[in-house]
Amino acid sequence: MKKSLLAIFTFAAGFSFSQDCAKIFISEYVEGWSNNKALEIYNPTSAPIDLSQYFVARYSNGATTATVANAVQLSGTVGAYDVYVAVLDKRDPNGTGQEAPIWDSLEVKGDGFYSPVYNTSNAFYWNGNDAIMLAKGTLPANATTLINATNVPNFMVIDIFAKIGENPANATGSSAGNDGAWSTSFPYSTGLGVLITKEHSMLRKSAIKKGVTTQVSFFDPLLEWDSIPAVIVRLDANGDTLFGTSGNPILDGNWNSLGNHDCACNPVSVNEIDLVSFDVYPNPSTGTIAINLQENNNNVSILNSLGQQIWGKDAMLNGLYTIELPAVKGVYFVQVVSQNGATSTKKISIQ
Repeated sequence: MKKSLLAIFTFAAGFSFSQDCAKIFISEYVEGWSNNKALEIYNPTSAPIDLSQYFVARYSNGATTATVANAVQLSGTVGAYDVYVAVLDKRDPNGTGQEAPIWDSLEVKGDGFYSPVYNTSNAFYWNGNDAIMLAKGTLPANATTLINATNVPNFMVIDIFAKIGENPANATGSSAGNDGAWSTSFPYSTGLGVLITKEHSMLRKSAIKKGVTTQVSFFDPLLEWDSIPAVIVRLDANGDTLFGTSGNPILDGNWNSLGNHDCACNPVSVNEIDLVSFDVYPNPSTGTIAINLQENNNNVSILNSLGQQIWGKDAMLNGLYTIELPAVKGVYFVQVVSQNGATSTKKISIQ
């Protein structure tokens, strides 16, 4: 018991109180089918940040501790007000089973690739019931070393996704194996409601300006995150479902949102202020949105995550318009072209 308490204490010593827009944090979490796993890390500051000072650790199946084998040191740089996309390194097109390759559409989003060998580092092999920590520090060489403030030089917790030490249940209420996930109904860990941290992407809400650095009593996944499914049905230019030769709908990875993050920390230039001439709500939506145009525009378009136009209208006057979108969950983009040719785009989520 004393040993366990010591481990918890030394881990907690690395917690910090983060100021708004002062430190990097996780802006998107991807738990896709098979090996399609990714983290987007956002830099809310005005200077580039060296990511080699940071690492990612996975707390699997309700584990209260993690070792160096459960973590991986990051590399590269994330620019000011920019993002860095870290992806599980499964790029061999001939891989099968546990070595199945990530989808091409996810690979092209990656800035860095991690944990290619599970037995060396399993940090990026999360399922919907694993907690993820982004931390500062230099990992020791010994794979069995516990991650805490005593063992990791310069250790500091930067952000935590989910709740360390909790293994959420699946839809039947069982927490055995890797079938569980945090859900939409309190207490969020018993399988009630919709499971949304498994086979989903979680997008940090734009109002969030810093990471979570202390343990939460309950992890409500929709408190700071929007949720979209891992895959979406491919649509044609008219918004109709496309089918493959087998007769089944064609599915695409739903990670077009990776690579940029809309955050209240982002600076707003004079030109950008001039371009923000409309509001879209509710966001997220269940399919019906309202667009409030604050000036006359040449064109208003709605694009799906593949960049295909699913709705459009020319020469719309200022005013309020209600639009019905296809009942397909995912990320969409409302694009407005002003009369002087400038373009402004806002992202919306259909749940």
